Amino acid sequence: MKFNSSVYSYPSRRNVVYAKKGMVATGQPMAAQAGLEILRAGGNAIDAAIATAACLTVVEPTSNGIGGDNFALVWTKGKLYGLNSSGKAPKSISIEKLKEKGITEIPKYGWVPVTVPGAPAGWAALSKRFGKLPLAGVLAPAIRYASEGYALTPNVSKLWDKAYKNFKVGLKGGEFADWFDTFAPNGRPPKLGETWRSSDHAKTLGLIAETNAEAFYKGELADKIDEFSRKYNGYLRKEDLEEFEPEWVEPICINYRGYNVWEIPPNGHGIVALMALNILKGYEFKDRDNADTLHKQIEAMKLAFVDGQKYVADPRMMSVTAEQLLSEKYADGRRALIGEEAIMPVPGEPASGGTVYLATADEEGNMVSMIQSNYMGFGSGLVVPGTGIALHNRGHNFTLDPGHDNALAPGKKPYHTIIPAFLTKGNKAVGPFGVMGGFMQPQGHVQVIMNTIDFNMNPQDALDAYRWQWVGGKKIEIEPGFPNHLALQLAAKGHDIVPQLDTHLMGRGQIIWRDENGTLCGGTEPRTDGTIAAW
Repeated sequence: MKFNSSVYSYPSRRNVVYAKKGMVATGQPMAAQAGLEILRAGGNAIDAAIATAACLTVVEPTSNGIGGDNFALVWTKGKLYGLNSSGKAPKSISIEKLKEKGITEIPKYGWVPVTVPGAPAGWAALSKRFGKLPLAGVLAPAIRYASEGYALTPNVSKLWDKAYKNFKVGLKGGEFADWFDTFAPNGRPPKLGETWRSSDHAKTLGLIAETNAEAFYKGELADKIDEFSRKYNGYLRKEDLEEFEPEWVEPICINYRGYNVWEIPPNGHGIVALMALNILKGYEFKDRDNADTLHKQIEAMKLAFVDGQKYVADPRMMSVTAEQLLSEKYADGRRALIGEEAIMPVPGEPASGGTVYLATADEEGNMVSMIQSNYMGFGSGLVVPGTGIALHNRGHNFTLDPGHDNALAPGKKPYHTIIPAFLTKGNKAVGPFGVMGGFMQPQGHVQVIMNTIDFNMNPQDALDAYRWQWVGGKKIEIEPGFPNHLALQLAAKGHDIVPQLDTHLMGRGQIIWRDENGTLCGGTEPRTDGTIAAW
């Protein structure tokens, strides 16, 4: 049969998925099935989240990898826990050293933007504290897919091809050879429906599983990373890896119309979504498809984002606190700046005074919101020889302005875009949600939460709804399906409206809610290979 799996001529509809015993929602069918496999084997939602996350490094390497970071929000036994497993800049790097080499901004690729990868340690930390099954068993599905191979799905194929074309032109130097050997083994990227496998990736996952990630930070894999870095004058050393520990953090929240919306605190920018919601809760909204509603959402998002870009950094080095940014008084002042016309946003003064997302749930009441990324697709373009480890480029978010809160410094965590989220009401979990996609993420969180709470949309409808994205100044990107009459009305208010045909840039989300009877209800992203596995 001849057909094009990337072309869909007619609208398609997904129904909400219901289940009683367990649910896994993510952007890749095989990863969702891996999580369900672990639930069926007696694991809990935490085990399922780890299995899904590890599997995603294999079946969606276009957005994450073993050499990336992750964050998680875990609901268990009536309490929400936060895990920040993002890495720090190497101790040997500095602004001064880069400027001596003529570097004026952090590059996207190569060794300069590579920070300590936190993902393997995050899996091990979650497993040790909350898991029921041994890590070796939990990573077994990912190891199997890496060893035996799998057929590429439409979204992964599209992003893989795009990355290959970009890297083929932009990556010059021997340090990048292993990326091409690993991800374009026949001199080209694998095509839609073709099988890709990586024995090196399987072996590395096996070492991580057998040693609870010790091999990655203190053993054989750490030695290989150190050797590779030294060979090409990189800054990352085994010492940096040995000193890394994931951080258990207190999640932050605001109350939005009777619900508590939770995010991980900085260095991530989940706080941007909370700041925007804090501004927006001062209004009453009845109609989503209304120019005034959209105008206020956009203006609140702009004001919150410019604050985030100025102040969010490693919390040890922020000039203001999360509490100051989330204060009601500060939100009132920011809200007062919103009028009938689009504004050019500037940061306030509170002190005056590609990524993958997954959600899991089980019948015991455990629920996990987890996100993982290499950043900008495949990350730095570096693959550690003989390991399949694609290193991320999260350090690209640092600035070389020494006066900025997010200035590069040895042993410092950068501003981070990946943010899991969670919703509670009273003392009960409603469930995990998230929208991955770089700087779209807090904007996606705000839109999904308002769709849910203000406009009473079911989880699938909340994800299906058209989205907009502020990209700077007064520029707003809108995706296909955004009503033309609303775009014209927003333009009349001074917004620079630009159609964005690539819906991937509008984020990819997942939702699992638990109702008052304990039944799970999920929605998955139509803009990717989204799947819910349930039983």
